[in-house]
Amino acid sequence: MRRLYSTFAEGLPGAGLLLLRCVSGITLVLHGLITLGTGLPVQSSILEILGIGGGILLLAGLWTPIAGTLVAILAVWHSVARPEHQWSSIFVATIGAALALLGPGAWSLDARLFGWKRIEVRDGKD
Repeated sequence: MRRLYSTFAEGLPGAGLLLLRCVSGITLVLHGLITLGTGLPVQSSILEILGIGGGILLLAGLWTPIAGTLVAILAVWHSVARPEHQWSSIFVATIGAALALLGPGAWSLDARLFGWKRIEVRDGKD
């Protein structure tokens, strides 16, 4: 993960990425749960389960490049399969691609697990 992102954005940019991850993750999870409740065929259910998984990963900020790419691919597929909701699917695909390219930000599991660590060395003269 460190090879993909030289830094994990802090401050206002990090807050913006956190907001983007939360809004997209909550939207994906809620949409998937509502759609699964309607009793769709198995093929559609698998796509919704993948969407819920991608939303949970985005909420946590875990494996963000993979989750963002998955969300973008699923949204493009959804826009082709159901053209009546094409613009909302394109919007979700854009958010997923942006998160995959920008990274998760400092307030994420990716930053905690894969970010730069600070090691303090004491000289022993304390």
